[in-house]
Amino acid sequence: MNKKIVFILLMVSLLGVKANAANNNPATVDYVQKYVASQIANIPAGPTGPAGATGSAGPAGATGATGPAGPAGTVLDFADFFALMPPDNAATVAPGADVSFPQDGPVNASGTITRLGFSSFNLTNIGTYQVMFQVSVSEAGQLLLTLNGADLAYTVVGRATGTSQIVGIALVQTTSVNSILTVRNPAGNATALTITPLAGGTRPVSAHLVITQLQ
Repeated sequence: MNKKIVFILLMVSLLGVKANAANNNPATVDYVQKYVASQIANIPAGPTGPAGATGSAGPAGATGATGPAGPAGTVLDFADFFALMPPDNAATVAPGADVSFPQDGPVNASGTITRLGFSSFNLTNIGTYQVMFQVSVSEAGQLLLTLNGADLAYTVVGRATGTSQIVGIALVQTTSVNSILTVRNPAGNATALTITPLAGGTRPVSAHLVITQLQ
């Protein structure tokens, strides 16, 4: 125990005895009480004890409510144009000429992707379109997309050897209404392309141009 506290307690005992001897003089008792209180108030605080050990983690909280589902993705418009060989594309497609897709597959009945002829197609609205095409050809060659008569160089696809189809897919952005899209044997190539009839069997084979407006 702190020596000062021991001393105070002894003093209290002595003064208490005196107080009793003085017939419990209230003034003496009051003085002693005040003195003891003042001495206790002046006792400095001891040093801070070391931190206790960290308590164990509490239980995990309940799982929060599931947030609302996001909006569904949308396709603004779509159209599938195709050819069957035979009888379509009976003539070879010369360099600088366009492949024909004269028949209509599934299309958005109220859509704005429409045909202008067998080989040219109108993109009515300004936007971004995903364009996919596939054509069976007999020769090594190339195909590309054109927009308003201009070659889209980033869409060129080709085949050097073999009998696989030529397949292309690209995003096309239009900047004016009523843009015209075609699939073309690039000008400057040496070979006219034969769109292969009955490729691989006895049934007419299809070539497709699928246009989807994304935004």
